[in-house]
Order: sequence, then C-alpha cells, then structure tokens
Amino acid sequence: MSALQWQKSSFSPNANGCVYMATADDGTIKLRESDDPDTIVTTSPEKLRAFILGIKAGEFDHFVA
Repeated sequence: MSALQWQKSSFSPNANGCVYMATADDGTIKLRESDDPDTIVTTSPEKLRAFILGIKAGEFDHFVA
C-alpha cells in the first residue's frame, strides 16, 4: 500500500479541528481529524456521497437542535 496523500478540507482554515481526506489504493475513502490523526474512518465513495447528501438535506439537524 502506498502512502496516503491527505488533503485538508477547504472548510478547515485553521490548524485545529481540520478534517482530512485521502483515497486509498483500493478505492476506499479515509477520513481523519487533526486533533486525533491516528483515528481513521474508512468508507466507500458511495456511502460518503450518501452521507454528504443527507447532511445537505438536513437529515441530521435534529442532533444539534
């Protein structure tokens, strides 16, 4: 497995609380947060897309209300 090329979210302007994403050789998506970089979440492009669409549609708004 080659080294992952992490990209910082453009919505994370400062050094703390940044979200990073990388694509692994097997096509899976890796996500990590700058405060705990050793914890990596792995998902598929399809599941990440569905999650982002759910966020945009407000499906998770009740968690912050």
